[in-house]
Order: sequence, then structure tokens, then C-alpha cells
Amino acid sequence: MPQFDAIVIGSGQAGPSLTARLTGAGMTVAFVEREHFGGTCVNDGCIPTKALVASAQAAHIARRAADYGVTIGGTVSVDMQAVKARKDAIVAHSRTGVEKWVRGMQGCTVYFGHARFTGPKQVSVNGETLSADKIFINVGARASVPPIPGIDRVPHLINTSMMDVDFLPDHLIVLGGSYIGLEFAQMYRRFGSAVTVIEALPRLVPREDQDISAAIAEILTSGGVEVRTGAKALAVAKRGDGIAVDIEGSQGRATVTGSHLLVAIGRRPNTDELGLDKSGVAIDARGFIQVDDQLRTNVDGIYALGDCNGRAAFTHTSYNDYEILAANLLDNDPRRISDRITAYALYIDPPLGRCGMTEAEVRASGRPALKANWSMQRVGRAVERSETQGFMKILVDRDSRQILGASLLGLNADEVIHEILDLMYAKAPYTVLQRAMHIHPTVSEYLPTMLGSLTPLA
Repeated sequence: MPQFDAIVIGSGQAGPSLTARLTGAGMTVAFVEREHFGGTCVNDGCIPTKALVASAQAAHIARRAADYGVTIGGTVSVDMQAVKARKDAIVAHSRTGVEKWVRGMQGCTVYFGHARFTGPKQVSVNGETLSADKIFINVGARASVPPIPGIDRVPHLINTSMMDVDFLPDHLIVLGGSYIGLEFAQMYRRFGSAVTVIEALPRLVPREDQDISAAIAEILTSGGVEVRTGAKALAVAKRGDGIAVDIEGSQGRATVTGSHLLVAIGRRPNTDELGLDKSGVAIDARGFIQVDDQLRTNVDGIYALGDCNGRAAFTHTSYNDYEILAANLLDNDPRRISDRITAYALYIDPPLGRCGMTEAEVRASGRPALKANWSMQRVGRAVERSETQGFMKILVDRDSRQILGASLLGLNADEVIHEILDLMYAKAPYTVLQRAMHIHPTVSEYLPTMLGSLTPLA
């Protein structure tokens, strides 16, 4: 039985970096990957989808060229095979880079296959049993397909199979009005498809405040996406060469018919085929591995990182899981999950940048707070770019003067949000940012002005 100091299962964002730190500390590591190096981010998530978003934005700007005084002869068309080829090349470069990096680590042995626990300290891969005192589970998550009647008899797409699409759907129906579904909805509308989004809850991205949800819906509908909220999918069936989705909402029953169906309703962890029952590792009712504030499971020496631990499902939180583990195990630096501030983005165009608490959460806390809103129509850089959709919102604790959270929906918001996030980590009062001199013309320069307009949260 090959004996290692550590076994790392999965090559998502946390796995390779953790392996580099472990081997750099002189440990021997068995690195196990069953499919593609790089995990979801590299192969099916951040990198390929943002490559597609970029292509869709290019098509959108080309169609708007006349708004900028630019004349383009003929009709703007999209070559979906070329779009996919560009995306594939970007993915291949990243995937190859990760694999080359891991295989080149001294002290690391790569096993390509599916890992299954055979005991608390043993993992079987391709019939060979590996043993280690420390095991790190980094297996990620996958799309969850709900048991809608008929869906098992109808061809449908999920985020992974969307990566193989090299054609333009006539009419794409998107089940799910949250982050993944909305990114695909806008990009395919810009590619040229008719798109309908069906969301069972009363509004899009219900995790956000109502004003943010409404502004996102306006951005999408103004771009030609049909949005149906409060619409529960009752059944799915073939209808000629297309697909029909029966829905029920406040206005009764209806049927939405399209050529293709994308299911973007939630994620589930890839823990069901790991043999966790043999390891003794505890999971919750949804299959997420239960961890403490320092990513330890209930079994000594076994840790869980990334999407499979249910502590957030972003590439950056997965990487932060690695940083927390490395700090605790190798640097004598007791970092914790609870130290981090919520932060993420929704990559429609313009994007949403989020950090900290929502307005609804601040209100629910009962603490005295201040709020400032700023329309993107009042941002010079946005006006110059003719991209004035959206608004910015910041919430501040009235007594400590520390920023509680922000929602920035607009041009460059996914980058601007970091100014606020960094200030929150520094636990500095908002006046530090308010009094800072910013460069003109930028979106960020309006943050000090905006903070000068704080009023009590009614």
C-alpha cells in the first residue's frame, strides 16, 4: 500500500495550490483527479463562461456601433463555432497549465481516476489503495436537476453541456433566474437567440435586495430577454422539434415553447460516490461535508475544501479555503472561515458586485444604519461609455461608521467593489474612503461623493 503524508482529491481551485504548499514543506502528496485538471472554474465555470460573455459583449457593442458614431457595413452575425473554438482554446491553455504545474511538483504523485474511501486513512484509485494521515477533499459540485415531470424524457442542457454548444439555439428556455441562468440568458440573447427565463420565486436573484432584483430584470428585458417570475414549472415535454414547459403563476397556467432547455436550478456536491460512509466523515441532508471554522471534518486528519463543504460556492472562496488550511497547518496562523466577508459578482453586463450585508439583512439586524444610493446615470465614465444602466448602494453602521455592505450594479462594478471590500477588512470608518482623492474619470471616483450623501436608513 503506497503511503503518503497527504492525499489531495480534486484539482479545483484549492487542490493544486494546497499541494504546492504541502510539497514545498517537504511532504509527499498523492494528487487524485478523475476527469479534467482545473475543476469547475477552468473547465465549466468562470473561465469558459466569462470567455463567452466577452464574445457576447463584442456582438452587443458591434450592433450598437452607430450609437458611438461608428459605421459597420452589413448585418452583425455571430459564428458560434468560432466562439466555442476561442473559449476552448482559453480553457485548454488554463487546464494544461494546471496539469503541468501539478505534475512538476517534487514529491507529488498524480493518480488519474476516481477516488473512493476504504477507511478513515485509505483511498482507493483504479483498484490501488493509497494511505495518508491527512486527506483533503476538494471534489466540487455539479448541476442539480429537479424532478419536474417529463424532464427525464426531454433532452436538456446544464452548465457543463452548454460548453459543447457550437450552434445558435432558435429559442433557449432557461429554468432558473439566478446567477448561472442569467449569465447564459443574456449572452445567448446577444448571440441572437430568443431567450425566456422562468423563475419560480417572485423575482430574479431573490438573494439580492428587491431594488437590485428589479434593476437586473430591467437590464435583461431591455436587452430582449423575456422574464417570467413567480412561474413554477409543472411539466416538460417534447413539442414537435422543440420543448414545451408548462408553468403556473399568479396569472394562471401557460406553456412556454422553445427549441432548447437549460436547467440552472441549484448545485449539488460531488460527494455521493466517494465512499464517505467508509471514512466516517459526516455530511448534511444535501450531501455537503460538514466542517468546522478551520475546515476540519469530524474525522481527525480529514479536511474538506471548496464547493463540497457548503460554505460558499465560488472560486475565490475555494482558494480562500486553501489559504486558511495552509495558514493553520503550515504557518501557525489560526485563520478561520468566519473571518471572511461575503463577496461575489454576477457577470451579466453590466455586472453586479456585492460585499457584506444586503439592505434586507441590515434591516433585519435592527442596528441603526445609514444608506447612500447613486444612479449610474450620474457617473461621468458611464455616460461617456453610454452604459448608464444600474445604480450603486452602500450601507454603513451609524455608530461605528464602518461599512456594512454594498451592492454595485453597473459599469466596472465587479472591480470597483474591491475598494469597499478592502476598507471593510481594514475595519476602517467610511470617512477614510470619503476623504480619499480618486482619479477622474472613473467609476470609483463617485464612491467618496456617494458616501457624502448618506442618510438614515428609514
